[in-house]
Amino acid sequence: MAENKNESLAVWMSEHQMSAAELAQAVNAAIGKFSGRPGTTSERTVFRWLSRQNRWPQHRQRLALEIVTGLTAKDLGFLPRGKSTTLPVHPEDPDVRRRQFFGAAASTAAAAIPLSPPSARPSRVGTSDVIRLRDDVARLVALDAQRGGHGLEQAALDGATEALRLQRNSTTQRVRQRLFALAADFTATAAWSLIDAGRLDGAGRHLDRALTLAGLAQDSEMAMQVWNLRAMLARQRRDYAEAVAASQAAQATAIARRSPLHTSLAHARTAVGFAHSGDARAALGYLSRAEDALSKADLTQPKAAWIAFYGPAELHALTAIVRDVVGQPAQAEAAAHRALAALPKTYRRNRAHTTARLALTQLHQGDIEQACATSGEVFTIMAGAPLPGRIRMLLGDFQRDLIARAPSAHIANEWTDRYRTEWSSS
Repeated sequence: MAENKNESLAVWMSEHQMSAAELAQAVNAAIGKFSGRPGTTSERTVFRWLSRQNRWPQHRQRLALEIVTGLTAKDLGFLPRGKSTTLPVHPEDPDVRRRQFFGAAASTAAAAIPLSPPSARPSRVGTSDVIRLRDDVARLVALDAQRGGHGLEQAALDGATEALRLQRNSTTQRVRQRLFALAADFTATAAWSLIDAGRLDGAGRHLDRALTLAGLAQDSEMAMQVWNLRAMLARQRRDYAEAVAASQAAQATAIARRSPLHTSLAHARTAVGFAHSGDARAALGYLSRAEDALSKADLTQPKAAWIAFYGPAELHALTAIVRDVVGQPAQAEAAAHRALAALPKTYRRNRAHTTARLALTQLHQGDIEQACATSGEVFTIMAGAPLPGRIRMLLGDFQRDLIARAPSAHIANEWTDRYRTEWSSS
């Protein structure tokens, strides 16, 4: 029954893809850091925590769990005996300081990952190091969703360097593979930073490297992430044949074959490629497949950080692109509105991008005044942050279409004059 299982701990372990044996190893390593002697927590102990046979771990284990997870024992679902106590994080733990430092850095434009010097790291590397780096990837992804990927390239590359350095001292083959996968994730994030900023020249090199690292990790999810970004890069370069081929390579990954969520994203990306290629029938066919696959996905299951953005809102946004490109702007406008209604507030950059797309759909229907008003909302949404290069290019498309479709040059000139300062200073 639910009351006889520690759901909070089970969910954390699932989200971090950690087995009971690996959690025990991480707890023992953390104990060793602050006490000088590794702990003796066993896999059986973790099972007792999960089944609530042990509702309140020993003090050293509670402190180690907090160091490993960044959560309090109560947040992890443990129930104190008698009067509750607050378990402070060990003040000298370098991993906790690193998480706090990164959280503060995420609010700044620099957003660099502060890596501890090599001398501060143990010679043996294990699951706790994997968790720490995975948390760093998640923070980069969250920062990207808030203000765009621009400026995150170096932080991501630093994370990749750290993951590769640690894998040389990793304790097991599984940990080594996870560190390779994290290096691939960081490197793909660096590529995305360039793609989102519209700086396309270096992105392909990062993606080539990320694909190699994904192969070393034997991680099909990381391989799919790379192919997904490769499709986006090709589309921005207007190489639509490569965009379709990359999307189809994403479809062929093992993760896409077994996960409806990943299948849906690969089909949707293929639909975008075919739409830009001028093959409306194929585009709409793949769009239908994407919708069907997403309807079969369990959206309550934990997702990898890189694909956390994908769900009904993103599929609506991609539908708006496909429908508009194939000449169905009214259906595209409806899809864009559905996307904006479903988007979480934290996805500010995606909201701005979809709003720019909405303006284009309105313009393509001849609703000039409404389109101009909608496009202006983009600057309001991104106020206080630089305008990502992809959105700049989209607004450039809007300006060109406005000049071509407006009944008088005055309307286009007025739009340009009104937003020139915000556009050029972003």
